Amino acid sequence: MPRVFNIIDKVKPVYDVVYKIVLFLCKILLIIDILITVMAVAGRYIPFVPDPAWSEEVVLTCMAYIAVLSSALAIRRNAHIRMTAFDRYLPKKVVSVLDIVSGVAVLLLAVVMMVVGWNYAVTIGSRGAYVSMPNVSRFWMYFPIPVAGVAMFIFQIEDIYNHIKEIFVRGEDV
Repeated sequence: MPRVFNIIDKVKPVYDVVYKIVLFLCKILLIIDILITVMAVAGRYIPFVPDPAWSEEVVLTCMAYIAVLSSALAIRRNAHIRMTAFDRYLPKKVVSVLDIVSGVAVLLLAVVMMVVGWNYAVTIGSRGAYVSMPNVSRFWMYFPIPVAGVAMFIFQIEDIYNHIKEIFVRGEDV
């Protein structure tokens, strides 16, 4: 294996840590989502259980974080939706090159998500507040987009690297 790949492969533990952090964050958000939803539903039918007005907005915000962060996790696991109908008919190198091209497109999407998402969060988001929580900025409603853009960017760089490595490393474990 070329020496440059050995050097770059030493960064893999960093990707593993970022993946575990994002996955842990998604799990925590899901637990929060479930607990708040259970409390809100129970509060409608059980008199002594509170049904806070803010529950719906917090649940929706948590769901937004989960949705975009889990899409970044799918990039790392190569579990995102993609067209593979012709992969078995094309040479492996052509498929790898096409995967790199689609990876660059996803990388550009991640940059757009970071830049535009951050602009929305600090402009539109910071001007408004949640209806049921007037002291909390809507910044937090827009913030998952740039956060997911960063995670997508990190995982897509790794994916593109793996495809480049696949092209240049022949007959060895990739």
